[in-house]
Amino acid sequence: MTSTAPTAPALLPGGAMLSYQNGQLMLEQVALSALAREHGTPLFVYSKAAILSALAAYQRGFAGRQARICYAMKANASLAILRLLADAGCGFDIVSGGELERALAAGATPSKIVFSGIGKTRQEMRRALEVGIGCFNVESLPELDVLSEVAQSCGQRAPVSIRVNPNVDARTHPYISTGLKGNKFGIAHEQALAAYRHAASLPGLRVAGIDCHIGSQITEVDPYLEAMDRVLDLVTTIEAAGIAIGHIDFGGGLGIDYRGETPPAADALWARLLARMDARGFGQRPILIEPGRSLVGNAGVCLTEVLYLKPGEQKNFCIVDAAMNDLPRPALYEAFHRIVPLAQAAQGAPTTTYDVVGPVCESGDWLGRDRDLAVQPGEHLAVLSAGAYCMSMASNYNARPRAAEVLVDGASARLVRRREQVQELWRDELP
Repeated sequence: MTSTAPTAPALLPGGAMLSYQNGQLMLEQVALSALAREHGTPLFVYSKAAILSALAAYQRGFAGRQARICYAMKANASLAILRLLADAGCGFDIVSGGELERALAAGATPSKIVFSGIGKTRQEMRRALEVGIGCFNVESLPELDVLSEVAQSCGQRAPVSIRVNPNVDARTHPYISTGLKGNKFGIAHEQALAAYRHAASLPGLRVAGIDCHIGSQITEVDPYLEAMDRVLDLVTTIEAAGIAIGHIDFGGGLGIDYRGETPPAADALWARLLARMDARGFGQRPILIEPGRSLVGNAGVCLTEVLYLKPGEQKNFCIVDAAMNDLPRPALYEAFHRIVPLAQAAQGAPTTTYDVVGPVCESGDWLGRDRDLAVQPGEHLAVLSAGAYCMSMASNYNARPRAAEVLVDGASARLVRRREQVQELWRDELP
């Protein structure tokens, strides 16, 4: 299908950080086409200002409160981004021993690290105790027992926060909903008091707080309010049983604008939540939160070159050099990302409706369906809102090296991850 191009693309997420100037797509003050020429594609590019602006909204929301922002580094674990957030005062939420070492390499303060995840190994527990992390978010009774044993063997008492599953529907994609009874995460709300009694009885543990995380890409306030009420009810019950709860960890999960969603701003969200805490007498309680996507998601784009335009009887295909191994969210969740040209089409230029697909040999290798584009081979596109759960989930499927990464700061840009070389793919293999 061919039509006439609009005078401008849809509103670009990222606000003033991402805009067309003189027909060229700019991130901050850097032309993305120049970065594509210099570094090649696929290429991930991130805005420092966008990350710090997103963080500032949380910091405003918590002004005057005892609150710690622990970045959920699974969203994007680039060392440059971790270092940026550490320098801005963030702690980190980790889910593996590898993430622990990566956070430490980026300059994280160990006492500001919380260790989440349902499958911690004894070795990971031991290493986390060795470096002095702030808290373990424990997700099962057997994990409590193992952690106590490991801590005793190290001559320590491990600080623990039990992750409670409040059975609250986050109203998000089922693959990223984590707070329902059918999910693998956490301990059921009804079993929480018994779990805390058990934790308090173990010699290698010290109860430090309570934890709750109901999902990701949440765009409404009500699920947070419902989860908060259930957690605060539990705190009251647990403390009535003589077990002190130090901090309350409300997790993360705030969504971003991918295709016109309107999630609450972080400061507005926490104004509502803190008002609820104040009303219930918990306003001075120390708080931890674990945002990820909302800090980095709209700060990044993935640049890709158009290789071929392939017309078909039922579909037209725009074949690009980025693929599901670079940007897996569409293949995993049928996720939507806006896709726009780096060079703005002339007013009135005809467009064609394409499925934007990659070179990987899977029918699931698509980045966008039914997109109206005025584009030719050799030109470049930007896949927007690619700062979270893209590079961090990238793979080498089809023996494809992982992309390079660039961090933009005003009018300057620096390479923060070089492009992987093909020979590195089998460096550790033994023929």
